[in-house]
Amino acid sequence: MRVLLTGANGYIGLRLLPELLEQGHEVVVLVRNLDRFPRADFCRWESEGRVSYLVGDMLKPDSLPTLGAVDGAYYFLHSMGSGDGFAEREASCARNFSSWISEAGCPQVVYLGGLNTESELQLSEHMQSRNQVAEILAQGPFHLTVLRASIIVGSGSASFEIIRDLVEKLPVMVTPQWTRTRCQPIAIRNVIGYLIGVMGNEQCCDRSFDIGGPEVHTYRELLIHYAETRGLRRMALPVPLLSPKLSSYWLYFMTATTYQLAKSLVTSLHVESVCEEDSIREIIPQKLLNYEESIKMALSNIAQNRVPSAWYDSLASGHFSENNLLSVHVPEHGVFTDSQECVFQVPTSKVVASVWSIGGTKGWPSLNWAWKVRGRLDKLVGGIGMRRGRRHPSELRVGDALDFWRVVLTDQDAGRLILSAEMKLPGEAWLEFNIQDGMLTQTATFRPKGLTGRAYWWLVYPFHLILFPRMARTLSTGW
Repeated sequence: MRVLLTGANGYIGLRLLPELLEQGHEVVVLVRNLDRFPRADFCRWESEGRVSYLVGDMLKPDSLPTLGAVDGAYYFLHSMGSGDGFAEREASCARNFSSWISEAGCPQVVYLGGLNTESELQLSEHMQSRNQVAEILAQGPFHLTVLRASIIVGSGSASFEIIRDLVEKLPVMVTPQWTRTRCQPIAIRNVIGYLIGVMGNEQCCDRSFDIGGPEVHTYRELLIHYAETRGLRRMALPVPLLSPKLSSYWLYFMTATTYQLAKSLVTSLHVESVCEEDSIREIIPQKLLNYEESIKMALSNIAQNRVPSAWYDSLASGHFSENNLLSVHVPEHGVFTDSQECVFQVPTSKVVASVWSIGGTKGWPSLNWAWKVRGRLDKLVGGIGMRRGRRHPSELRVGDALDFWRVVLTDQDAGRLILSAEMKLPGEAWLEFNIQDGMLTQTATFRPKGLTGRAYWWLVYPFHLILFPRMARTLSTGW
């Protein structure tokens, strides 16, 4: 089959694409910016003509290219973490997609939504938006298959990473009233199995299916069972009164999530997400992993650095403008800079490896405690902090999140890496590394916004006098 995959840079899209290719399908990938997509991971299939790429923005219909005939399409375009107005944007995307895909004569569209068992009036704006998207797609001239999932458990998923953050970091876990809500978690492996199984399956056309794992738990039990699986002693402290707003801030400060995502999740967590029917199990039989098995598989992937996608790699997880990905040059005018040059004697490959491994669990090569303090201060003023870490300990690709930075350019062969800051700042900041001819050049650039930005630069400048020279020297030794 020739299928279209939208949202290919997202958490589900990057998991589904290699599985579709392994199944023998030909995949057309639609992305807003091809520079963000890890194209090198799929070069083998591209050379075989099994994967091709289209560039277009579903919010800008005029930017959408001609698709050509396809046998089916996956719709994974969501805006959950991108602030106010996301419902309007999601509806607009769905309408534009329906019109665009209809011109290609696509016979089937598969949509992954959220599972809920309450009336529309009781749902959060986030869940109402997902239902609205399904209704818009259902009006299109194609067969629609809707899969409604509860909590997805997998390395890199927003739900799993929040649970992991809370249990790993807090010996005493506060459990508000909403943690008594029941859900039916499902492993990412099983979600992918269903997504592949429904495509081209006549029994699944014009139908909506609830998908979940073999067990029903409360959110409190998810925390406790994770601790038991990890062999951690944790105490769950019930809290009868904790408003959704306070709960959102609690998740925001305790985990790597953004406030908008925390708010969307909390306002949805009072609604039960338990499967009301399980007919899909007979149509697409597969071994459903229970919650403990799902956790162990996710932790195994993390331990082996086999995490192909993570929720925080989405641009919606930060404050970064996608337009910045189109430029590989840091501004030179109207900026403050701190440039360090270090001649090194070790092999170039060793210096490259040290630069490409900064951040995450390894930390930073100079005043690591100061970077952590800066991350905590960023959280206090509504920023993203440093809890996002990084997707892989030694690999970086364009668009990756790296603590409170975003990877704008990465070219190991040329020895060039550019990071753009996503912390709260009165201006814009970049950190650039160039490794050529036995010399490491490290440049920090700040473009201030008004007098506040200039005052900020001179306020932190004394710290830069210590931090940046030491950082360049350490990296040039192959740290």
